[in-house]
Formats: sequence, C-alpha cells, structure tokens
Amino acid sequence: MPLASLHDAVVTAGQFPLLTGVTATFESGQVYVVTGPNGAGKTSLLRVLAGLEPLVRGEGHVLGYDLTTPQRRSVRRHVGWLGHEGSFYDELTVAENLEFAVRATNGDRSRLSGALDIVGLSQRRDVRAKNLSAGQRRRMGLAWLLIRRAELWLLDEPYASLDDDGRETFDEVLSAATSAGSTVVLTSHDPITASVPLSFLSLRGGAT
Repeated sequence: MPLASLHDAVVTAGQFPLLTGVTATFESGQVYVVTGPNGAGKTSLLRVLAGLEPLVRGEGHVLGYDLTTPQRRSVRRHVGWLGHEGSFYDELTVAENLEFAVRATNGDRSRLSGALDIVGLSQRRDVRAKNLSAGQRRRMGLAWLLIRRAELWLLDEPYASLDDDGRETFDEVLSAATSAGSTVVLTSHDPITASVPLSFLSLRGGAT
C-alpha cells in the first residue's frame, strides 16, 4: 500500500478550481518533484497531502487517513511541512521557535542542537527570527524537519532564498531523509542536485 494516494482529487475555493482531477501515488523512501506552470496547483497539492485543504471530489489517503473525512485533520501531526514563509514567531529566537514546535508535537528536544549544527545556525540560536535573513529562516525550517523526522515531508520551494552552501546542505538532508525511509514531495523551480532518484508529477490546470 502506498504511503499516500490521490484519485481524481478536486479542490476548489468557492467556485474557483485549485486542483482539478489529480491522480497520483507516493511510495515510501522516494522523492517526488511536482512541476507545472504558475497556477497549476502545486502548492494546493501539498496542502491536500498535509490535510490542510479538503477534497470536494475524488479520493485521497495519507498514512492511512482518509482525506475525504474529518480524519484529514489528523494528518497534520504526522507530516513535516515547510511552506514559503515557515510557521515561526518573529519575536522568538531560533532556539525558542524550535523548542515551541517540539513541545507542540511531542517531539524530541535532544535533536535540536544537532539539527542547528547541520544547517549552520548554531551561532544564531539566540537571534530573534525577525532578524534572520530569508535564507537563514529557510535553514531554520530545515532544522525543524530534521528534528521532526516525519514519514512524509512536504516542501514548497525548499531551495528558495538558499545560497550555494545552503542548497548543498539541503541536498545532504534530502538524501539522508530518503535513506531513512521518509517520503519527500516538493515543488521547485530549481534543479534538484541531490544524489537521489527522482519521480516527477506534472500538473497542468487549477491555481495555486
């Protein structure tokens, strides 16, 4: 049984289509790259898999949860989500943001320092999020994924705002995640340089 699947999945905002009739399966330990023009529904697809958007038609399952029922809300506790902006508080420091996220998900705080080392933020752990650059905020999100160690990673433009060193770090984390059995679904306008097999899902219609 696949980790996640969609069959003729349709999502709308009022009468406006966000995702139109998508069918796809996602297997464990794989990296899936969602492609398509602006407005094709890439971000909406990730939000569906995260349990953040309800299906109005079709079928969907993630980690055994039915996306067409209230079960979909339970998916959020089991996925690692990294959106464009990240869900962090500007007035909290890097460490405080991550500690808050760990408590909110019953995570393992012992992974925090190691994650900051890997993403190169150890020297910035006491800096408030509002004083970080866009690339550093992206690294903070990457640290959260390392701490979370979810079965399913959903990443919206994860390379955005990262410099070459940050991209290399992300590629290393991506390889380690899939080696550990995690499934990654991401959108990206940048080429993926991680040394992992990639599967591609092309979207044509809808809107993000």
